[in-house]
Amino acid sequence: QVQLVESGGGLVQAGGSLRLSCAASGSIFSINAMGWYRQAPGKQRELVAAITSGGSTNYADSVKGRFTISRDSAKNTVYLQMNSLKPEDTAVYYCNANINHYSYWGKGTLVTVSS
Repeated sequence: QVQLVESGGGLVQAGGSLRLSCAASGSIFSINAMGWYRQAPGKQRELVAAITSGGSTNYADSVKGRFTISRDSAKNTVYLQMNSLKPEDTAVYYCNANINHYSYWGKGTLVTVSS
């Protein structure tokens, strides 16, 4: 049984920062790409940032220069450092990881940015 557990969400004022974490646990043999998605009310889930096992990253245009994704392979954990947050960043943030060649999702963590 593989699980992804996110943490670090919360309420922050515009211009502030938050750091999300997502830890994978269970019977893990390999982890390939890991990433963060978000879903705002009334909108589709969208990719925010992703990182490969080799460390290559890609970001949504809307977060480039503000968000940074990283991973600690020894801890099976992926992070999302979010700076200069804007009200439009308000959403539930979901962790996704390709583990043992299957795609797993966390339950999500809410990020609310007040203006």
